[in-house]
Amino acid sequence: MSSALFSPYTIKNVTIKNRIVMSPMCMYSSHNHDGHLQDFHYTHYISRAVGQVGLIMVEATAVTPQGRISAGDLGIWSDNHIAGFAKLVNQLKQYGATTSIQIAHAGRKATIDGEIISASPIAFNEQSKQPKEMSIDEIEETVQAFKDGVRRAKEAGFEIIELHAAHGYLINQFLSPLSNHRKDQFGGSFENRYRLLREIIKAVKEVWDGPLMVRVSANDYHQDGLTPDDYVEMAKLMKQQGVDLIDVSSGALVPAKIEVYPGYQVTYAEKIKHEAEIATGAVGLITSGLQAEEILRNDRADLIFVARELLRDPYWPRTAAKELGVEIKSPEQYDRGW
Repeated sequence: MSSALFSPYTIKNVTIKNRIVMSPMCMYSSHNHDGHLQDFHYTHYISRAVGQVGLIMVEATAVTPQGRISAGDLGIWSDNHIAGFAKLVNQLKQYGATTSIQIAHAGRKATIDGEIISASPIAFNEQSKQPKEMSIDEIEETVQAFKDGVRRAKEAGFEIIELHAAHGYLINQFLSPLSNHRKDQFGGSFENRYRLLREIIKAVKEVWDGPLMVRVSANDYHQDGLTPDDYVEMAKLMKQQGVDLIDVSSGALVPAKIEVYPGYQVTYAEKIKHEAEIATGAVGLITSGLQAEEILRNDRADLIFVARELLRDPYWPRTAAKELGVEIKSPEQYDRGW
């Protein structure tokens, strides 16, 4: 039978060979604490490209040393990082994968030594450090850091960029009233809390004209937090700014009890897709080909972001293809007869 999961998808000027995305997952493996790729990273990502993942997205990569979640995070704050990423991009493309990278700043969820920053001086939880409230100058410097990070990603050859505005990291901290208590133009109203993301998208578009995605947490899971309805309105604003696809996750802004079950976030992707009229990616306990096929066939999302299942099985696309009765191409090395 024909398969939606293994049909190509074109986003702007880039065609992905199937709808399977390796979701960005931090590996905390830059052992020298300098943000550089290690041998592990090449094996980790290239094996999934060999496994026929359509779009490989490199994990959250920090725009400043201060913006790392951990000292083992990858970084893109220096031109010295470009060569390592260019090498990875070239190798991923050899196996037919489209390449992307998630550009990020941890804000108050950074666990590095030294000062950390956020929208407001509110710690994530009782065990976390209290961040410093960012000054306007620091906000402007951070916007420039995102722009510079995207420029470096472009120079490395990445085909798609994703901005990380989810999971309680810096941009998300500005978006939500739970973590943003500012009294200036970056706090208070919905429009003001969106301002940092607006400025980052605007700056990034000055150096990037390829496909642009944004990952969001579509539900704060808190009575005073943001809801999927709020993110429909944000998605409309992002669409106006030229964002091509919303990668829809949820939670992690504040400690919360979340009921997790297969596909538990898919309804958020579906809602944003249809109410904001923008392409979306679905993520969250999507583990089988049939489950992914249902999401696509019922027009609930446009791409399937697979996370932990790809950690368990680097060849998950082949597993899904077998389940769906679809034949997919192998790397040419696997098809050689002797």
